[in-house]
Amino acid sequence: MPDVWPGFAQTEASERLRDTIQIVDHDPDWPRQYLRWQAALQSCLGDTATRIEHVGSTSVPGLPAKPIVDIQVSVAELADESRYVPQLEGIGFQLRSRDDVHRYFRPFPSQPRDVHVHLCAAGSEWEREHLLFRDYLRTHDQACKEYSLVKRHAAATWFDDGIAYTDAKSELILTLLDAAKDWSSHSASHVHDQDSEALSYKITNNRG
Repeated sequence: MPDVWPGFAQTEASERLRDTIQIVDHDPDWPRQYLRWQAALQSCLGDTATRIEHVGSTSVPGLPAKPIVDIQVSVAELADESRYVPQLEGIGFQLRSRDDVHRYFRPFPSQPRDVHVHLCAAGSEWEREHLLFRDYLRTHDQACKEYSLVKRHAAATWFDDGIAYTDAKSELILTLLDAAKDWSSHSASHVHDQDSEALSYKITNNRG
């Protein structure tokens, strides 16, 4: 998960002023917020979206996070922006950045920043690694504790600098991702199929 991917560029007039980084305790309502956005995304994208998943820290029960739900949408043709950019703009999402493997959307500057949408190619390394990282944290409490400490420290130090905040987490993220890949290669319990979100929502409810 490199911080900046090849071809990275931000779009014009997409800046948000005075946004700061805040880490809060896990909110049990985050999965329900995700489900509401999932329905809206599925409705506006139709069969362009081959897979929609709750990712990031808000998708991991008990993990502190920024109060922003991250959603990953897989599409067959990432380069064909005509099939998703106008549709996402229509429900309030602005394309913030693009690179060779990923498109990043967030609410327009006049709207609350409570959700991010990440588009990637179906079957890509981006898709796999973000799902794998999520699933590993969901099943490894010690990894969650380590990540939580790093996140809180990074946010306290770099609350006004998103790039520095991300950089401060990168070393541990890469370490945990390596561990996740090893776990996945040896574990028959890792969820790979399209029904993973249904299972994860059940896990979330059971763990409170």
